[in-house]
Formats: sequence, structure tokens, C-alpha cells
Amino acid sequence: MIGVTSDSNPDLTGTTSRAAFGGYGHVVTPEDRAAWRDVMNARAQVAFQRGQEAIQAGRLQDGIFWLERAERMARQSPNVIWALAIAFLNIGRVQSCLERMERLYQTYGLREAAFLSVVCLVRLNETAQASSRLGTALSKFHILPELRQLASQLSKSAGKPGWCTASNAGWVEVEATGSIRVLLDGVEAGRGLCGRYKLPDGWQKAARLEVRAGRQHVLGSPIDVQALIRCESLVRATGKGLEGWLWYPAEPDHVPSVTLWDDRSLSVPEFAADVDSDVPLSRPRSFRLEKNCLPKGDCGALLLRDEHGRPLVGAPIDPMVGRLVSKRGRLPERLRPVHVEAWPHRPRRPRGSSGCVVVIPVYRDLAGSKACLRSVLATVPPGIEIIVVDDATPEPKLANFLDMLAQDGKITLVRHESNQGFPASANDGMRLAAGRDVILLNSDTLVCSGWIERLRARLAFTDVGTVTPFSNDASILSYPSVDTENMVPDGSGTRKLDVLCQALFSQEDACIDLPTGNGFCMAITAECLAETGFFREDLFAQGYGEENDFCLRASAQGYRHFPAPDVYVAHTGSTSFGSSRKALMGRNLEILNALHPGYDAEVAAFIERDPLGQFRRQLDMSRIDEQRQGRSSMLLVQHDAGGGVGRVVLERVQSFEQQGFLALTLRPTSLGCKLEWPMGEKNFAPNLKFTLPEELPLLVAALLRLKICRIEWHHLVGHAPCVRTLHEDLCVPYDVFVHDYIWFCPRISLLDGNGRYCGEPDVAGCEACIATWGGYLGEDLAVPDLISRSQREFRQAGTVMVPSRDTAQRMTRHFPQTSFLPVPLEDDAVLLSNVSGRTGVISGRALRICVVGGLSRWKGYDVLLSMAQCIRAMSLPVELVLVGHTPDDETLIAAGVKVTGEYQEDEVLGLIREQSADIGFIPSVAPETWCYALGILWKSGLEVLCFDIGAQSERVRCSDRGAVVPLGMPVEFLVRFILRRWGPVS
Repeated sequence: MIGVTSDSNPDLTGTTSRAAFGGYGHVVTPEDRAAWRDVMNARAQVAFQRGQEAIQAGRLQDGIFWLERAERMARQSPNVIWALAIAFLNIGRVQSCLERMERLYQTYGLREAAFLSVVCLVRLNETAQASSRLGTALSKFHILPELRQLASQLSKSAGKPGWCTASNAGWVEVEATGSIRVLLDGVEAGRGLCGRYKLPDGWQKAARLEVRAGRQHVLGSPIDVQALIRCESLVRATGKGLEGWLWYPAEPDHVPSVTLWDDRSLSVPEFAADVDSDVPLSRPRSFRLEKNCLPKGDCGALLLRDEHGRPLVGAPIDPMVGRLVSKRGRLPERLRPVHVEAWPHRPRRPRGSSGCVVVIPVYRDLAGSKACLRSVLATVPPGIEIIVVDDATPEPKLANFLDMLAQDGKITLVRHESNQGFPASANDGMRLAAGRDVILLNSDTLVCSGWIERLRARLAFTDVGTVTPFSNDASILSYPSVDTENMVPDGSGTRKLDVLCQALFSQEDACIDLPTGNGFCMAITAECLAETGFFREDLFAQGYGEENDFCLRASAQGYRHFPAPDVYVAHTGSTSFGSSRKALMGRNLEILNALHPGYDAEVAAFIERDPLGQFRRQLDMSRIDEQRQGRSSMLLVQHDAGGGVGRVVLERVQSFEQQGFLALTLRPTSLGCKLEWPMGEKNFAPNLKFTLPEELPLLVAALLRLKICRIEWHHLVGHAPCVRTLHEDLCVPYDVFVHDYIWFCPRISLLDGNGRYCGEPDVAGCEACIATWGGYLGEDLAVPDLISRSQREFRQAGTVMVPSRDTAQRMTRHFPQTSFLPVPLEDDAVLLSNVSGRTGVISGRALRICVVGGLSRWKGYDVLLSMAQCIRAMSLPVELVLVGHTPDDETLIAAGVKVTGEYQEDEVLGLIREQSADIGFIPSVAPETWCYALGILWKSGLEVLCFDIGAQSERVRCSDRGAVVPLGMPVEFLVRFILRRWGPVS
């Protein structure tokens, strides 16, 4: 499957219609977004399928065109990336293939990508690097059969005595000259000549498998045993029994087996067809165990292991959970659902101190675990015991580090002989608490001075069950953003955020009831732990959902869950790839909701209320104010549709910042507006949203605090009416930058409903047009009232800027008392330096015309479609290509236009050059105020044709690098004109 996540929703009018991008009073529902994603997914899927079909038919170039289109529409789809990389390799675009293979390997640890990167490097004559990469790949993966001969060649060129590869079946194969030795963790396991060596029992527990010829390693040695035997798996209970899947990503062709609870072995040869995996080329194999294969009655949790003795993800597993999730059959007491409801709270009285321990389960990640433990040891107050549970880490250096801390008396160390998962590890640590409060802490966190004291202060009352701090990754307690991924702050950033949280803390924020705590850093009172019991390791296996279940059980006992807004803890979060984590999360969420019906609704209601939103907004304000550093600020008001307006605003922001201002932008939302600092990193301050007009005083107070000295209007469509008078509330001047004709045309683009330029009639003509075709203002405002309001706002503005002289002349006709200042958005002289002039098309090849951008109706969609139909009907030697997209690509494609799909700004010049275009064409049928597409075409070296209207015509006429034709020229004449001027030459 492939997929896209775009939330944009352009319409064929191409205007700044509020329906196109939302705004004040216009709600884009989740259903709207889902429907648009479905449309985009379908487009991407069609492009992917057409690419595959073309390649299978031997039309490689066509296949690559379609796959590149699919890649641009579904940029994160690994299946598209993989297919396109292979196609590039087949036509000799090796560097393009290598770039994608490296991306797949870095993101997914993909075995095939690791080995094919080697192939690419060989073809690029990077032999030394290819040998190094092959050695790395062989140390982690079983070799691809097709690369055996290449491995021999590369080992020889690298000066190695040979190469080796190991298998999950328990053997290592060696191709080498002379005598070799096989060693497991330094202990000899075999010696002799090249061939296959069976590994001794227990080899799976080793960390390092070496193959040496004398003192020299063969290529691929030492082999990382734990990487080789990494298993992706899941087991779940259903109403029919148990089902699951597993595979070894380092050796997908290996047929795995499952060891059952009674030590029977079950071979699993069949490939699974329904595993939701983000990993390309994943090959999980499925198994099922019907009820009659399971122990009779209520047998408790069953342990299922892979062939190397490790529990499958999701095991141990209680078959009775199948009755719970399927809602069929009688349940034992331990599994009876308890509905989420408003349980009575315990009395809120001060409680005495019972002491405190910090419990830290550890599994892998030496660097992260070291950083976490060092931050804890540096901040823990006297008398606080640190209990570390080593869940059978596969990293010897991490185990040694923990041993050293234990020997020095800095931690109490508990060590598991085999990996048991987070819930069991947390439980083993909490059992040692002995009546003390517990702070459960992940090993991928960073804490700051005073964090324990502040958390314990929140535990000081009898009704408290758990307390959770703020973090970058803590679900409903995340900051800055709750619903999107946040950057992980470094040590300095963590300390700054922690200090800021302390400074803004209020007791009211600490008394907000949470539906659940979060186990990444959760303080638990001794009484709550004693009455609620430990985590349900029998249900949640390796983890995800166990702390939510614990909190819900605690709520049923009358305990409450609170935030600690004055504590900030950095959290790296899961960095693992693969399908097991995602599958386990889905399985455990299903169990959690079956155990506690109503939990999802409770969390959704909390997110909707967002009682911590005000605190997050205060944090955002303080952080932006800190960035100001005493400077004055500029405020740029824009719509929420991006495009050319968004580009201009960003360039203006950068210019103001260079002049010493803090430059902020104001965008509309369905309820009001949001304040942003475009120069900040992603999600720097996403909570500065204000409901208007109710929160207008708060918005004004925020802008006064940020010392706004001037406002620049770029677009007010979609904004609440009070934004138009914001300058009065702030007592500051404002300027206007005109981007389109919304100031006098309610349809904005000067087109009627048939897509024709209206000719800019008098007011009566405008009113007749609006009466017939409607407008896009989103306001109930007659044309005379619109013009009157615009006149007043222009008169009160300091400067009214326009991008071009054509725009100034056009606006002056409607507002003769206003002085419009042309401010060009690009330097045409620089752009034109790339255009060498007409060279003519080589005889025998069709003339290629390139159009650039997102093509709406006023941007010339109808013109391009008519041209394509004319070219096809008359069999003319002309090809049309759109480097961009439209709301209806399919119709254009069916008419013969190549449509590349959406692009990113840094891709567009390369895309144009790939088309080997002869000229550029701007088919806009309305007067543009500027035209970034024209600049792009000139920058790519093409002469440009356009119609005699707007800034595009003005600029082409001045350039002497193109041609201007009358607006409305019949497409037959237009195509003939193009062929006469730029057609093939002999």
C-alpha cells in the first residue's frame, strides 16, 4: 500500500475560496480531511500501478515517469521509493537509486537496501566504499544469493582473505583461502577450510561471531549475532484461539518456528497476507492455534517463543483475552470489564512522607541509558534509592556500566536472565519499594535539578494516585504539541524548558484531573500502588497500555491523576523500526478498551477540553518573547492557503528579521487565529491560538507584550472581522501588500463562472456578475460596500504595495485616490541571465511545451486541456507537460498531457530539465499580480509564451525572451503560432 497525508484541498477555481483552505467560521472536519486523503491516495495508487505496468511491459522511461509522480504524491511510501529505485538501477541512473536505497536503509534497516547500495557503489566505481558497505551488510544480514560472486570479488579487492555469512538455522558459511577459525565471543567454535560450519548450542546468546584467517577478519566479520536473530513477531488471542506471525528481517527466507508452552515446535512456512507493516518487502509468516489445540479451561498465560528462546511479542498471552476482545463467552473475574465513569474521589488530606524510590527499567541503548542515569544521579536528593532493572540487555557494555554503578553503591541493580518486557521489569523494581512512593522512569529520558522534589510535592495528598510531568513525548502531557511529533530537546534545551515550566507554574494547573498518567515518568503514591496492584504483565506483555490500565484501576479505587506542570522531562521515545511495536500497540489498545469501556471517549473528551492549553500557550508566549531579546516586532497578516502569498510573507519575514525585528505572522483558524514565528523550528510555538472575538483582549495583550510596532496586511480572507481593526487596539500603523483583486472583486480572480476574464466592468456590472456566479469573500458584503471599505482601509494605511506596475495601474482605475507602490518580488534581470534565446527544436522530434505550478481554472487549466485535445485531433508534433498538479489531473492525462504531480521548491528546476522542454508557457487567463511560475521557467533557461494580460505579460514584453499573444486566441491558432515560432528546424 502507498499513502499520502496532504490536507490541502484546492478547487478548480484556484481562487482563495474559503472552502479551499478553511478559516474563521469554516470548520474542516476530520471527515473532510479523510475524504481528501482518500482522493490523493487513489491518485498516488493509480500512478504507482501505471508505473509498474509500464515497467513490466518494457517501457522503462514511462514507468519511471509514473513512479516519480507517485513518489511526489506519497513521499513517505517505502514501496514507491523501492520500486522507483529499482527502475532507476535498471536504466543506469545509479546515483538516483543509491540515494533511495540509503534512505530506505536508514529508515527501515532494510536488508535488500543495504546490499543493493553495494551494487550501486560498484557501478559507480566506488569499489573501496562498496567493499566497506558489503562488510557492514554481511555483519548484520544473511547475504542475498545473487551477490555471492560479487562478495568474492570485493573481498579480494579489499585485501581480505574471503567473506562470510551466517544463518538463523545455526551455521556460518565461509568463502576464503587458507585456514580459518570461527569464534563466538572469543571462544573457538570451529576451524578448517572454507565451507559451512554448524554453530554450537547456545550460539544465539553470543554477541559476536568472528571468522578469521590468521589474525585477519574475513569480510563481514565480526557478525552481530543479535542483529542477525532479531525477530519481528506478534501473538494475539481471538475468539477462535491464538494467532500470530513472525519473521527474521536479517534473513527473510528462513522458515521460522514457534516453540509452544509445552516445548513443542511449530514450523511456520506460510506467508501472512494481512499484517499491517510499514516495512517494504516485509515477509512475515503466520500461524494459528485453534481452541482445541490449547490447554483446557482457564489455563492462565501461555508462553510462546521463537526458535532462539525469546518470547514472541505479545507473549505470555492469556487465551481468555480472546473472549474479552470478541465479547463472547464467560469471563473470569480478572478480565471482567469495568466501565470508565466518574468514580467518587478520596478525601483530600495531607499525607505523611513514606520515602521514595526511583525505578528505571533498562534494556538497550548504551548512550541513552548512560545519559539518563547520569542525569538522575546528578539530581537525586539524599535518601532516595535508585533501582535499575536490567531486562537482559543484549549490550555487554551497558551491562558492564550498570555493574560498575552497582559496585559503587550508586544504584540497586536487578538483572533478568531473559528479556521480560517493560511491565515485568517495572513490577520487579516496584516490588522493592517496600511501602515507599515510586517514580517510574524510562531509560530514554533526561531529568533536571529538583525534579524529584517537585514531583514529590505533588504526591503530598491522600487522593493522589499518580503524577506525570510535561515532556516532548508524553501523549496528553506533551509540549509543545499534543497531536504531532515534537523535537527532542538536548540537555540545555531541557533545562531551559524545565526552568520555564517552574516560572509559569500555578496551583490550579496542578489540580487538573487527567484520565491517565504516562509511564515514561510517572510518580505513584505508596497507598495507590498497594491498593491497585502492579502492572498487568499477563495482559500487556512487552508493554504499551499497562500504565493506562493501572491508572484506570486506581481511579476505580478513588485515586486521582494529576499533571506536574512545573516539571519538564525530555523523552527520546521509541526509535525502533519494524512492525512489532505498531502491532503490539494496536493489540494492547484493543485489550485496554475492552477492559475499560469508555476509555477512548474519556481521553478524546479531555483532548477536546484541553484544560492544559492555557499553560501551553503561556509557555509559547514566554519562549517567543525570549527570542525577541528586546527587539520590536512586526506582524504580518496572511491567509491560510500558502501559495504565492505564503512565499512573499516568508521572504518579508526574513527581510524584517535581517533588519533587526522579530517578525511574526497571523493566520486564520476556524475559531479565530493563530500567532506564529516562521523563523522558529517546527512546532516551536503551536499553542498561540485565540478564539475570536472572545479572546481578542488576550490576543491584544500578547501582541503588546511582544512590542508589535507595525502590521503588514497580506491577506485578510478567512480572518475574523476584528482582525481588520487590530491596529487600532494596538495603536500602531499598518501597511498593505496587495496580492490579488479581492479589494474590489468578490470573485477575487476577475473571472466569471465560465472561466473568462470579466473585463473589469463598472460596479453595476460587478454586481450582476456576483448575482449570477457568486463570490468567495465569505462575507455578506455588496460590491459598493466592499469598494468603500477598501478605499477607507487604503486611505488609513501607511504604504500600499503591489508587486508590479500592471497591478498598480489596474488598482488605480478602481481606487484613483490611492498611491500604489510597485515592489517587485524577484529580480528579472538575474532570472533572464539563464535564458540564452531561441535555438530551435531538432528536426524529427515533437516540440515540448512546459507549464509549471498548481494549475487552477484561472491559471489556465481549460486552455491547457483544449490545447491537448487540439494537438491530438490534428496530430500535431507538440507535447505538453505540466510540472505540477491540478484538481483534475486525470482528465489532462487522458488528453495526452504529462502531469508530474506536486513538487517541492528545490525539485522544480531539475524536473523541468528532465522534460527536455523547448519553451515555457504561462496559460493564465486572468491578470496575475506577479507570477512565480514565470520566474521558474526563466531560471530553467526557457523562453516563455503568455497571454496579453497581467504582470506576466508586462514582464515577458520587457524581457525580449518570449512572446505575448492576445487573450482568447483560439487554441488552433495558438498552437500554430507556437509551431511557427519555435517549431522544429532542419
